Order: sequence, then C-alpha cells, then structure tokens
Amino acid sequence: MRLRTALCSTASALSALALLSACSSGSGTASASSDAPLVGVDYPRSDTDFWNSYIKYTPEYAKQLGLSFKTTNSQNDVAKLTSNAQTFISQGVKGIAMAPQDTAAIAPTLAQLEAKKIPVVTVDTRPDTGKVFMVVRADNRAYGEKACKYLGIKLGGKGKVVMLQGDLSSINGRDRTEAFNACMKANYPGIKVFGEATNWDGAVAAQKLQTDLTANPDIKGVYMQSSFALSGTLQVLKQKGLLAGPKDKKHVFVVSNDGIPEELKDIAAGQIDATVSQPADLYAKYALYYLKAAIDGKTFQPGRTDHDSTIVKVRDGLLEDQLSAPLVTADGATYGGVPSVKSDDKSLWGNLG
Repeated sequence: MRLRTALCSTASALSALALLSACSSGSGTASASSDAPLVGVDYPRSDTDFWNSYIKYTPEYAKQLGLSFKTTNSQNDVAKLTSNAQTFISQGVKGIAMAPQDTAAIAPTLAQLEAKKIPVVTVDTRPDTGKVFMVVRADNRAYGEKACKYLGIKLGGKGKVVMLQGDLSSINGRDRTEAFNACMKANYPGIKVFGEATNWDGAVAAQKLQTDLTANPDIKGVYMQSSFALSGTLQVLKQKGLLAGPKDKKHVFVVSNDGIPEELKDIAAGQIDATVSQPADLYAKYALYYLKAAIDGKTFQPGRTDHDSTIVKVRDGLLEDQLSAPLVTADGATYGGVPSVKSDDKSLWGNLG
C-alpha cells in the first residue's frame, strides 16, 4: 500500500455505499440508521461561499462512509464551539469534526474530549496545543508563498502590495501572513508590503484597502488571505478606477485563497489574477474518513498517502494530512517555480457545480 499506515480496510469504506437515509446538514438531525456510528460535525460558520460548500459536501461523504451525524454551527465563536461540544457529548457521539477559528482557546475543550476518549478531527485549522486524532488541512504557509511568488513575478520585484490578513488568533492567518512576509523579504526585497489585519471580515478588509489606496495610489498588488474579501476588493478597485484588465497599465494584480466558483469566474474575466484552491470537498471527505478510522481503531504514520497528500508530524501526538491546494491562474503557467492550473480546469472543486 502507498499509504504507510495501519489503516487496513478503512480505504474500502470510501467506496462502500452505506444503508442510510438522507441526512440534513441544516437540521442537525442524525440518520435514521441505528447501526451507523454517530459523529458530530461543527460547522465554523455559514456566511462564506467556502464554508457553505463544505457544509454541502458533508452529507454526501457521511453517506459514503456509513456514518450517521449531527451538526452544529459555532458561528466563528469559540464559546459556542465549546457549548456545541458539550451537546455532542450528551448526544453520545463517537467522534467530532470541528474547525476551531481561535486555535489557542480550544485547548480545554480538546482536553475534555480526550479524557472522554472521543476522537477529534480538526478541519482547515490546527490547534496551537492539545491532541487531536488528525488535522485535515492544506499547507497554509504554502498559500502565502504561492501568492508572494505570483505577485513578485508580476510586479517584477518592485512596487507596493496590500496583504488583507485573516485573524491572527488563527494558525491559518499566522501561517499565511508569516510565509508571505518571509518570501517577500527573501525574494523580492524591492516590494513594500502593507499588512492589514481584518479578522476575516470583508467590510473591514474593504475599508482598509480603500485607506491604503488613497494614501498610496501606486499600489499594484493585493493578496487576500481568503475569498471573504473578494466582493469588497473588487468594489474598491472599481471605485478607484482600477478595475482594469490584465493588459491595462492601471491593472492591480489580485491573488486570493479558497478557489470558490466566483473566484474562478473572475480569473477568467480578468478581474482577479490568481487564487489558491483550498479543497472544500476534500476537507469534508477526509474529516469524516479520519473520524471513521478513529472509531475503527486505525492508526496512521507520517508519509505520502494514496490521495495525493502527505501526512506530517507537527509535534508529538499530532499528525496533519496536508491536502493538495494548487495555485490557479488564467494561463496555467509556472510562477517563481510554482506551477499553476488554469481556472477552467475540471479537476478544481470550484468547477464541479
């Protein structure tokens, strides 16, 4: 087997159709099958296209894996996530998938679940401390590096860019920010970076971008750490008369993260230039895959997997399956040594409909 683990027959579960009635991700009710292991899935929010896509994929993969599930939504609030975990405990779940947005404050909840022998898989984010069965995530430092190299090449190593950061209380915001800054310093010291904290808030991002462009009208690049800032960024550029095609000298190069359908359409239309496709479908698939494996008593080790990813040891007691997240551009070229795929590539989840 290519996956150097003791997963045994877990992989076969991915192709087995479970005898389940349909689950409703919105109602929070479980499948009617009493034989299916019950798991809890906490959605971190439902106000972005990315997370709504994740929510859409969850019932599909729960059915494939033969899992019954209940859902909650913590709405980007770690206190609600803690409360939701208590609800799952009272419901008798055998495992929990969550995406804690405050990756430090979740530690006491993880400790409680560990004490109760309820395995946890975290999706998209990695806890700063504490143990979970598996982290399902892409390499977020690579997100920042890919954005840096794309903008560095397009700007010829000179000029000014704005980085619309996520929440720095999140490992994702820190990883993307630190990697982008380090890459710029090492490879493109002639580019000045204006880092703006936004707390993953689109309105805050738009206001700060507008302020930066007013003070520095020669800004030629924007790195949005998530598609949360997409509509606001385009609106600000339009107001400033800068929403011009890639061949226009007024064009401001924009790189995003997520790979939602709207981003792919905007790349094709020349309104933004690139994104990193964060796999919403695979986040749902492998979050549940690893919960099923945990329930079945399987274990894993670092190494390449059979699904084009690598399991890495982050620290003692913590493994992370780093899923593939390609750079997406209009031309599918290589930028600063980073290959990209075209925005109309049918392998991208944002093109699956």
